[in-house]
Amino acid sequence: MEQLEQLFPYFALIITALIVGAVAFLFFKKHTENEENRRRYLLHKDAQGKLLPLRLQAFERITLFLERMDLNKSVVRIKPRNSNVEVYENDLINGIEQEYEHNLTQQIYVSAEAWNIIRTAKNATIQTVRQMAMNEKNDSADKLRESLLNNAMAGVSPSQKALAFIKTEISELF
Repeated sequence: MEQLEQLFPYFALIITALIVGAVAFLFFKKHTENEENRRRYLLHKDAQGKLLPLRLQAFERITLFLERMDLNKSVVRIKPRNSNVEVYENDLINGIEQEYEHNLTQQIYVSAEAWNIIRTAKNATIQTVRQMAMNEKNDSADKLRESLLNNAMAGVSPSQKALAFIKTEISELF
């Protein structure tokens, strides 16, 4: 019994030391987690500051692509070389495809949804050109051109819809 009474102060010291150690461990663990989160935040903030101008530049390039791809502008910009409908159809489609390929790298700066909408707009525009070229009324490149212009003026083009989405995505950046 006497030995137990002599060991009691040592047990009290050990228990106190364990409690202090546990509190210190939890404090330092929480402190290091907060520091890590702060460093991540600062890195993210720094990256955003550098990335925002690049993203805005990509949106500018995409806007230019969508404007150039719009049939109203494509038909005016790409003139028929001769009266052959197939040649003019291929010229229009090649012009759109070249613009698209020139801007492929911009997809890393926009959301996957935005890029899918841009790609869909390109494909829909090409499909419109092909459908109009298959119309028997369009037996010359000039008639195809006129039909494409009339069709483009009749409604909202796929590139205009994509441009509206892009404007929405840009507004979310700010």
